[in-house]
Amino acid sequence: MVDVAVVGAGQTAFGQHPGAMKDMWSEAVRACVESVDGDVSLSHVEELFLGSTAFGGGQLGNTAAYLGEHAGMAGVPARRIENACASSGFALRDGWAAIASGRADLVVVGGLETMNDLTPERKRYWLGVSGDTEWERLAGLTFPGTYAMMARRHFHEHGSSHDDLVHISVKNHDHAVDNEHAQLRKAVTFEKAASGSMIADPLTLYDCCPTSDGAACLLLASAEVARSLTDTPVWMRGSGAASDHLALHDRPSLTSLHATKKAAAQAYAAANIAPSQIDVAEVHDCFTIAELLATEDLGFVEAGGGGAFASEGRGRRNEGATTVNGSGGLKAKGHPLGATGAGQVVEVFKQLRGQAGVRQVDDAEVALTHNVGGSGATCAVHIFGRGLA
Repeated sequence: MVDVAVVGAGQTAFGQHPGAMKDMWSEAVRACVESVDGDVSLSHVEELFLGSTAFGGGQLGNTAAYLGEHAGMAGVPARRIENACASSGFALRDGWAAIASGRADLVVVGGLETMNDLTPERKRYWLGVSGDTEWERLAGLTFPGTYAMMARRHFHEHGSSHDDLVHISVKNHDHAVDNEHAQLRKAVTFEKAASGSMIADPLTLYDCCPTSDGAACLLLASAEVARSLTDTPVWMRGSGAASDHLALHDRPSLTSLHATKKAAAQAYAAANIAPSQIDVAEVHDCFTIAELLATEDLGFVEAGGGGAFASEGRGRRNEGATTVNGSGGLKAKGHPLGATGAGQVVEVFKQLRGQAGVRQVDDAEVALTHNVGGSGATCAVHIFGRGLA
């Protein structure tokens, strides 16, 4: 197996973009190339892996070829990976595998989504397609409703409460204030977040991530090429992925995502580390309850302990063993579906190189990204480090 490093990473701001998707993607690619310490040419890229759900049906066919062409990679073998909100997390796994297997030395991995060019009704339809259509969506269950059921069940089984979720919301908004790429760069008080408009009981407006446009791009290289481009590569030390039942009623539990636990176990084993060694974690908090479950499933706290972890502020920047969603997470940084997984890596790339500015986590050595598709039917977990071991 060839060692793999991230040598460049860039993204657009997440939020609303008036331009076409090709403009967003080209902006992210430029930012990625500019972040590389040495001279690199896109003409040397051997593969392009692009994560996107093609939200709204725009450019459903040959999306990767279309966007590659407009970013200066015409002729590079390109493919689009679709795995709901985990699309670019799985694109990253494919890019990592291409280099680790010896098939390529330099690849581009990225993600993109345009979500705000649709009416609210159309947005709700496209958000729902990542869940079970036959038994959930056609029965009227919304995407927020899916996670609301998870929250209610966690409250029932473990004694957690909506106040625990409010602490997550407040934390992530506080973190996003310092992130120039975040969509919601505004702090909220506990009282305001606790009294938001009800979306799906018990989840309020402040428990839900926004709909976002955005793109993110990563440049991956083999060890030999990486060392020729930078003295500070960010090494991919572990990769894990898993799938689970699509519909909630087929799962043995509503308070744990089997795909997360299995993908995390693979990644930890590959990296030969324990959850307690993670300094920075970007986790998939499409709803606040999703972050609470992630802290348990990723092993930062025992099952049922996610509420206390949140309310005690253990995920706040530099206040606990692991900073959780120092970027603001999906909740406040934004969630352009196909770009989210790659965007998480942009954040840890900066953190591990000491380039995160005012949001820098002290002495960050090891980081994790956790990218979930839909309500948990797919998950990709990756572990990164300043060093290989």
